[in-house]
Amino acid sequence: MRKIIFFLLAVLVATVHLQAQAIPDYKRSDLPIERRVQDLLQRMTPEEKFWQLFMIPGDLGDNPSQYKNGIFGFQVNTVQQQHGAAAQILNYKPGQTGKQTLTKINEIQKYFVEQTRLGIPIIAFDEALHGLVRYEATAFPQAIALAATWNTSLMNKVAAAIAMETKARGIRQILSPVVNLATDVRWGRVEETYGEDPFLTSTMGIAFVKAFEQRGVVTTPKHFAVNHGEGGRDSYPIHYNNRLLEETYFVPFKEVVQKGGARSMMTAYNSLDGSPCTANNWLLNEKLKKEWGFNGFVISDAGATGGANVLHFTAKDYAEAGKTSVENGLDVIFQTAFEHHTLFDPHFLGKTMNQAAIDSAVARVLRIKFELGLFEHPYAKVEDAGQWTAALHHDLAREAARNSFVLLKNTSAPGKQTNVLPLNKSTERIAVIGVDAVEKRLGGYSGPGNIKVSILDGIKAKTGKTTNVLYAPGPGREHKTWAFVPGSNLSTVKDGKKVKGLKAEYFNNVTMQGQPVVERIDEEIKFQWTLFSPDQAKINYDFFSGRWTGKLKSPVTGNYKIGIDGNDGYRLYINNKMIIDNWKKQSYSTALVDHYFEKGKEYDIRIEYYEPAGNAWMRLIWNVGVQDNSEQKIQEAVQVAKNSDVAVVVVGIEEGEFNDRALLSLPGKQEELIKRVAATGKPVVVLLVGGSAITMTNWLDKVNSVLDIWYPGDAGGNAVADVLFGDYSPAGRLPITFPVAEAQLPLVYNHKPTGRGDDYNNLTGQPLFPFGFGLSYTSFDYTSLKMDKEVIRAGESMRVSFKVKNTGKVKGDEVVQLYIRDELSSVARPLKELKGFQRITLAAGEEKEVAFTITPDMLKMFDVNMKEVIEPGAFRIMIGSSSMDIRLRTLLEVK
Repeated sequence: MRKIIFFLLAVLVATVHLQAQAIPDYKRSDLPIERRVQDLLQRMTPEEKFWQLFMIPGDLGDNPSQYKNGIFGFQVNTVQQQHGAAAQILNYKPGQTGKQTLTKINEIQKYFVEQTRLGIPIIAFDEALHGLVRYEATAFPQAIALAATWNTSLMNKVAAAIAMETKARGIRQILSPVVNLATDVRWGRVEETYGEDPFLTSTMGIAFVKAFEQRGVVTTPKHFAVNHGEGGRDSYPIHYNNRLLEETYFVPFKEVVQKGGARSMMTAYNSLDGSPCTANNWLLNEKLKKEWGFNGFVISDAGATGGANVLHFTAKDYAEAGKTSVENGLDVIFQTAFEHHTLFDPHFLGKTMNQAAIDSAVARVLRIKFELGLFEHPYAKVEDAGQWTAALHHDLAREAARNSFVLLKNTSAPGKQTNVLPLNKSTERIAVIGVDAVEKRLGGYSGPGNIKVSILDGIKAKTGKTTNVLYAPGPGREHKTWAFVPGSNLSTVKDGKKVKGLKAEYFNNVTMQGQPVVERIDEEIKFQWTLFSPDQAKINYDFFSGRWTGKLKSPVTGNYKIGIDGNDGYRLYINNKMIIDNWKKQSYSTALVDHYFEKGKEYDIRIEYYEPAGNAWMRLIWNVGVQDNSEQKIQEAVQVAKNSDVAVVVVGIEEGEFNDRALLSLPGKQEELIKRVAATGKPVVVLLVGGSAITMTNWLDKVNSVLDIWYPGDAGGNAVADVLFGDYSPAGRLPITFPVAEAQLPLVYNHKPTGRGDDYNNLTGQPLFPFGFGLSYTSFDYTSLKMDKEVIRAGESMRVSFKVKNTGKVKGDEVVQLYIRDELSSVARPLKELKGFQRITLAAGEEKEVAFTITPDMLKMFDVNMKEVIEPGAFRIMIGSSSMDIRLRTLLEVK
């Protein structure tokens, strides 16, 4: 019997061994990941390797076989996104539930796992800057607002909630967070960042990244390394020296990799020191991968790989741009259409590309797919999709919003002893003014939101039936004086038939000579060829001309204005009479002239344009149908204010990707609205909606209170009401510096000493509101500063403690900030640097001891040879409530 048992066991062992031999190593979960990666890599064809390095918008569609060689992954189609190139992805139907999304992703995954030769799973990815951009997902306050909480614990909770909602839909990678430093508030994407400071950005970034990575969702910090340049303009070239990069812009990226565990990284569109960030060997290979030890994969921003050709002119075509990028450290090419793969094929599938670079890139992608467990568990559980209900994270969104609001001003009304805020819930009549009070804007890179609450509804819910809340929209954020001429009012004849639009003729010269190289019908004359020509294949982008001819039909009778908005170099003819002659190249202009139109009558129209330098704009405009009712809207708002006891004026800005701001004042006629409402003599509270700095010189002294509420998310209306009526004392702090005027920019608190002064002869060099600033409904005293050591050796730590007391009458939070300055150093150092912060809650009259540990890392600097050192000498230790409000100060000696 024993022999039989041994025999059977031997057979069993042999069978298991044979089965193990039959299973490829890459499919064996019992083997080390690196062995599985190498086994799979050596089995792959050049085509299969290429497709693991290609991420695109798309779906299996009607021809799944086009993906027979696999693919890196798909980005999930989002609903009502407010951003640019990275949008519009998988062909999902708008408004799909979480369960429907998960089911669709599983269906796509099933094809790749079960019907491709090697069964390599995809990574489904999406955007989740401050909430997953999907239907039914929670929209938390915008990223800059989360930074304004100065609360890393809360940030981690928010990120964990977003990660749960993300993973429950089968999405395993997010293209977030943005850890670029917002050092110039003219940049349109400040709202997506955590502000201007490397320490604050790093701590917030780590809290966000950890929450995702620990839950099996890959994060993609972006845009490595600096995404705005001179003038605060998006994607402008960067020429910063190594010291500035190492001391500031690199810091958050290094921290989220080494301390946060980020497993992906997205490059920037711009160039750094002459090389596109997407193809920068020093940036990607030497710095990120070798020096920082990054083991994940690097992806380009959408379309940025080809941008090495289109934008920077460092490659002759997309194929060369792809080759150069991957050989210099890029791992994954992110394009916006499946068809784009043909632009990159030649080098990848031929013999001209460095095969070691390809293998390294593919290995990095495969490694993460193995780490995520996608080979063993490729499908998300359908039952998981329904567990994160719409209401589950609503309270957290409300908490985050309340924590983020920054009180910038709060004074009393004439004849009153107390400040205007908080408002009394028994106030009989409250005027709520402004379209942002009802629009529920969420900010850039947002989904549609979930259970959104407007500011107006939040105030009404808070005050109930005891208060009469009166609303007036005011003039809005935009003051329109013209509109684009719609295609329905333009016509031409093609093949004997009347068609919508104008006949277009394009020439590869600037004089409209010879035969046009392109003839077509343009339905509207509404072009902005900033990076391209009217026809990439046939027309020079920077040396061409065009002519549009046809009929213009007026829908009205009367005197109206018609003209051109765009680059100089245009002429406009009506009935063969030139009515605008701007045939020069100088600048950008908007030219409108009066013309009498008759309803239903058709007019011959001809437009001529030439462009000898690129970056062309050409738009046909008129004021037909445009009514300037701003004065009426302001008067209505003023009347509502007069009939109320207090006016809450909600104003906002326009910003976002590719929407940089040259002027930081409130757009449209909102400033006039504020001044006219304030002139009523009623107390005025201004709520600021937006994600960046706003100049206020023209109206700040005329209002009583100003509260920056950023883009407050789904629960924003209720959160605003909580703060307005005193159920929560505001304690948010500015993560960016607010300038007095644009002329001061760029303006950051941690700049280095100047050679002389830093003021102008007609303007101060000081900010309007400094970094770290924020008021409260209570007050705090700082006392009893102590150090456990006054002298330490380099490499030692010490503890500094002090007491903070709430000296006011209500409970509130204080954000205690630690700044350090090297008193004397071998190279110039910042005037002060944030090195720690704590958000503490104190009841009225309560006192707490607060302590910071001063670690060696806080005292390090780069010496003249760019070696990281701690130099001996005195260090100024500063404790305060903002970068300018230093309450306690002492010196620490390092031997």
